[in-house]
Formats: sequence, C-alpha cells, structure tokens
Amino acid sequence: MSNAEQTTRLLVSLPVVILACRAGAAVLRRFRQPPVVGEIAVGVLLGPSLLGRLWPEGSAYLFPQGVIDHIDALGQLGLLAFMFFVGLELDLGHLRGNGRAAVVISQCSILVPLLLGALLALVMYGSLAPHGVSEGAFVLFVAVALSVTAFPVLARILIDDGLYHTRLGSLAMTCAAANDVMAWCLLAVVVAATTGGTSLAFLSTLALLVGYFGVMLRVVRPALARASRLRRFTVGGESHDGLVLVLLFSGLCLSALATDAIGVHAIFGAFLFGLVVPRRTVVVERAATRLRSVTEPLLLPLFFVTTGLHTDVGLLAADPRQWLWLSAVLVVAMVGKWGGGGGAARLSGMPWRDSLVLGALLNCRGLTELIVLNVGLDLGVISGTMFTMLVLVAMITTAVTSPAVRALGAGGPAVRAHEEERDPAQDLPERSQPG
Repeated sequence: MSNAEQTTRLLVSLPVVILACRAGAAVLRRFRQPPVVGEIAVGVLLGPSLLGRLWPEGSAYLFPQGVIDHIDALGQLGLLAFMFFVGLELDLGHLRGNGRAAVVISQCSILVPLLLGALLALVMYGSLAPHGVSEGAFVLFVAVALSVTAFPVLARILIDDGLYHTRLGSLAMTCAAANDVMAWCLLAVVVAATTGGTSLAFLSTLALLVGYFGVMLRVVRPALARASRLRRFTVGGESHDGLVLVLLFSGLCLSALATDAIGVHAIFGAFLFGLVVPRRTVVVERAATRLRSVTEPLLLPLFFVTTGLHTDVGLLAADPRQWLWLSAVLVVAMVGKWGGGGGAARLSGMPWRDSLVLGALLNCRGLTELIVLNVGLDLGVISGTMFTMLVLVAMITTAVTSPAVRALGAGGPAVRAHEEERDPAQDLPERSQPG
C-alpha cells in the first residue's frame, strides 16, 4: 500500500473511530454509566469481535496494518498524556489525615485480590500462559491486573452519583489513591522482572528507576516550581500559555523516553512527570486543560480501538471452557476487590452499608486496567485469550459500580445530605482513630 493510500485510509478511519467512541460514550451516559465504558465497548466492537466477523472487508479497509500502526502511535501519545494527568491529579494528601482505618482498608483492597489473583493464575498457567513465559512473571502480572482500581474513573463516578464531596467519597478516594500508588509500583516491579532477565539486571533496573525518581523529586520538581513562579510564565496572557503547554508535553515525552530507556514502560515516565509538576498554578492548570481538551476526545479513543483490535471474543467462543475461566476470573476479581475493601471496612467498624458501598467503588477498574493489560500484552506476558478475558472483566466491573452503589442506597439528595453530616470514620472504634 502506498503512502498516499495509507493517508487516505487513515483520514477515513480516524473520524470513524472518534465519532463512534463519542456516540458510545453518549449512549452509556444515558444509562448513568461512566463514558469510558461506552468507549471501551465501541473499541471492542470495532475489532475482530464484531466488525471483523460481520464485515471483514470493511474492517480490512478501515484497519490495514499500516493504518493500525499510525492509530497505535497516536493512541500511545494519548495514553502518555492521560498518565500525565493521573500523576498531576493524584493528590497524595488524600493519604494523610484519614486515619489508620483508611490505610488498612486500602491495603486489604489490593492485597486480598493480589493473593487471590496469584492463586488463580497458578491454576491457569498451564492452559492460558503464552509459550516461554515464566510462571512467576505470568502469576505476578495477573495478580497485579486483578488488584487495580481506576482512580480517575472512580472520581467521575463519585461526581455523577453525588458522593464526591461526602466523607464516604473522600474515604474512597483515599483508598483508591493508595491503590494507584501501590499498583503502579507493583507493575513497575513486574515489568522490570520480565525485561531484566537475570537477577542482577532486574536489580539494576529497579535501582535506575529509584534513582530517576529521586532526580525528578530533588532536581526537576524544584526547578519546575521556580519556573512556574517566574513572572514571564504567570502574566502576559495567552502568549505564554502556549509555551507552558509545549514544555509540559515535551516534559512528559522526555520523561517517558527516560523510563523506557531504563527498561520500564514509558507510561511510568509520564506518570512521574505528572507527579512532580507544580499544582494549583494558574498557568499550569490552563495548559493542562488545553492538553486534556485534545487528549480525551481525540487521542484516547484511538487507544481504545487498538485495545479492541487485540480483543477477540471469538477466542472464547471457540472453546466453552474459556467461558468457565472467564467466570472464575470475574468472580475472583469482584470477590477480591469488593470483599477485600468492604470486609476490611466492616472489620474496622464501619456500618454494613458504607462498607459494601466502599467495596463496590474500589471494584471499579476502567481505563487503568486497560493500560495494565496493554503493557502485559506488549511484553508477551499474557496471551490474546487472557487479554480478552481481562478486558471483559474490566468492562463488567466498571459497569456494575454505579448500579451497585445506587442499589445499596448511596447517592441522591437525601443520602448525600446524610453523608455530609456524618463521617464514616466516626463509626470506627477508638483504636482506629489517628493518634
């Protein structure tokens, strides 16, 4: 295929993908679902699961390999920008001031699914692990994949259900923030272990990553803070906003390049850069808003469709036993996350309803899960069949979050007023209060 023909196909594929994802998000919003559920679903439907089977000629025209490569590159840029936003908006202050109960709940909500996921992965290894992948790498990756919580999607659900500014919502965000930090650290370890080869190479990769993080905190962060206070960046109107936007985008790309060179996935570099960028600075917030206005509606849908092109539900339909494996993964994912978080909350002294709502919120996986799964697929740690199973688990667990929260009586004006008057931490026994 010539370059001119590739360009023509790309100019057709891009609006199809973007408009389809927007339509899917709009439809799901009518059912009070977060838009990401509709975007993920559309990405899957545009792949071999539906379009490739019902209209193979159309699928071949829209997504020839040359076009897929361009879409994937643009989607990866969108993913890096999204990870930058996750780091920028991850308020580590949530991890302070909510008492030891929040620490216990957050750790149980990641350790319980981590343990259950590892046990299930041990059983699945012989049937579903790719050839040549070590048992340890497969088990660790599946365990981490089942233990994540989608921090950004959770925030959107809390806002939509009217719980974001309640104390229960604050506790959920605290636990999700701790989950995010732990999950990304664990994933970095898995990636380093998978790509490092020998124990010495693995340790050197981790040492380089820790060193890079130290440089970002001790050198880059103060430099960015000083620059953000300079007069030329904070006054002067729109002419300087464009420069800050360029610096932010260049910084996240270079940071991603650095972690990729270290041997850890590029997403960690973008995430770390977001962590160290100064917050509550008007010029930075304006530039981040402009970058988001391009990333979320235009670039992230391309990431969803590349995920969908790797997701083939037909792989499960070909063997009925795969549906049993999918059911097992879904049960372990929900029991581990919902049961781990909710059970820890109840044992800490919270009422049953609040405990169950908190567990349901932490069970949301969303886009964060897709990012983890694509890392595993790129590394060859999981097979296409396992990838498909985990994508479906991500969709289902995200889709059930809001209905479960509403079914448990959370959300709505009356419940919000009640929640705002009472701190769930007040229901905890005295031993769980901060000292």
